[in-house]
Amino acid sequence: MEINHDLLILGSGLAGLRAAVEAARVSKDELDIAIISRVQLMRSHSVCAEGGTAAVMRPEDGDSLELHAWDTVRGSDFLADQDVVWLFVEQAPREIVQLDHWGIPWSRRPDGRINQRPFGGHSFDRAVFAEDKTGFFEMHTLYDTLQRYAKVPRYDECYATSIMIENGVFQGVTLWNLATGEFFIIRGKALVIATGGACRMYGFTTYSFTATGDGMAMAYRAGIPLKDMEFVQFHPTGLIPSGILITEGARGEGGYLKNNKGERFMDKYAPTKMETAPRDIISRAETTEMLEGRGFTSPEGMGYVNLDLTHLGAQKINERLPLIREVTIKFAFLDPIEKPIPIRPAAHYCMGGIHTNIEGATPVKGIWAGGEAACVSLHGANRLGSNSTAECLVWGKITGEKAAKYAMAQKSLPAVPQKKLQDEENRVFKQIGQGDGSEDVYIIRTELQQMMDSNAGVYRTGPQMEEALKKIKELKQRIKRVKVKDTSRVYNTNLVNVIETTNLIELAETIVAGGLARKESRGAHSRRDFPNRDDANWEKHTLAHYTPEGPKLDYSAVTMTMWKPVERKY
Repeated sequence: MEINHDLLILGSGLAGLRAAVEAARVSKDELDIAIISRVQLMRSHSVCAEGGTAAVMRPEDGDSLELHAWDTVRGSDFLADQDVVWLFVEQAPREIVQLDHWGIPWSRRPDGRINQRPFGGHSFDRAVFAEDKTGFFEMHTLYDTLQRYAKVPRYDECYATSIMIENGVFQGVTLWNLATGEFFIIRGKALVIATGGACRMYGFTTYSFTATGDGMAMAYRAGIPLKDMEFVQFHPTGLIPSGILITEGARGEGGYLKNNKGERFMDKYAPTKMETAPRDIISRAETTEMLEGRGFTSPEGMGYVNLDLTHLGAQKINERLPLIREVTIKFAFLDPIEKPIPIRPAAHYCMGGIHTNIEGATPVKGIWAGGEAACVSLHGANRLGSNSTAECLVWGKITGEKAAKYAMAQKSLPAVPQKKLQDEENRVFKQIGQGDGSEDVYIIRTELQQMMDSNAGVYRTGPQMEEALKKIKELKQRIKRVKVKDTSRVYNTNLVNVIETTNLIELAETIVAGGLARKESRGAHSRRDFPNRDDANWEKHTLAHYTPEGPKLDYSAVTMTMWKPVERKY
């Protein structure tokens, strides 16, 4: 089966919905725009974003675009492209106002203006928020706005298996409709990849179970390089033992991090910022406290430290952090008004992703990428909290506009040979999961996660990553021996798990290979055997190109327009 649309949006999170709205607006509802999502549209992982969205909203009080740009560049450990950063800080305030006009219920100051809270690494309180459910309200606002446009059909619960490209030009996306079992292709003139992150190759993570990097993996296999994949952010406050995110807003509102001696230990690591230091610094501080015996141990055997909100009082917690209170009561069986919250660093965000230029365009004609799936290189080696939702909005708008204008300029849809579609259908249903049955995909995924937690975490060493690479190559062979016993095409979650796990293994390989090659410590990539940043040799982006044997690494220059690297201290 073959379906035709002008523009395809792959992913229905913040970046995908923002791209769809902008494309419909730019084309004045002329373009036929399809939103493709592996989940029901409002179940995308973006609804889990809690704490805020960064933007300069109060220049009269001392904030400025230059200050936001400097904070972002310094936070990136000088690996962000500075032209990208400047575009970002200019556009972010406009997105906040646009959402306000579309009806989002931003939290307000007593004078009625949009409120902002402190976030790690920012030198001004610039995280705009809606209680501690910011992503949830942003998603609903975009979804509501999308209802104004007639020509935006949705393909919910459709699992994309490949991106079709011929001679460097986009052709279409192959899809498996999980609800009906149908396999088909949607041809399109242009594509925006907005499929989110990939950190489910880690065991302790804040990610939804569906965040398996499918868009990144498909782009990688289709020949688009992945950039800076070795830089994985560990959020300092993942709830024990589930990994559920405890927003940075909890620290922005005044929460304390304490060790088993009751000490606020951040004064040893970032005395000027304390609990609002950048995430890589706090995650290393917490890990160090635990390794040196100043942490606690949970009944499950997990080390942790405490996030103490008790001094904030019930009124402030109920007003500013209601979701955090609800989550902590339901999943940790304690009330943060009365007791501290047990937390530890959790895999949270990919600074790397699909290689694009400043406008989100990939090297393939007709394909753009935005949000966490992309790497325009806004975040470099470490992302500042609250810059991610802002990035989704800014590059959702940019990629939606650019892709729409490109699609409107194309006279016809590219042809896709029937054999190409049939070959992909055979690969999905007759090759994947058709091994001898000697391996179990769930055991393979568990081993992958345990290995990544142990060997590619907050701290890494060369020998650890060599061991990880060896294990990944073993898992790549073992997954070929998995046998999917379910022969149905309707909601065959066993087969979906095999495809997801294959994607995660390939992406894990780019993380480890890039980290092993990068012989320095920079941002979230912290090597004990190379503890210092090495600007002379490593002030450059890593590009991973797909080969069947594993990633082939290449490098590209970092764009510096305003600031040269200096020592990063807080």
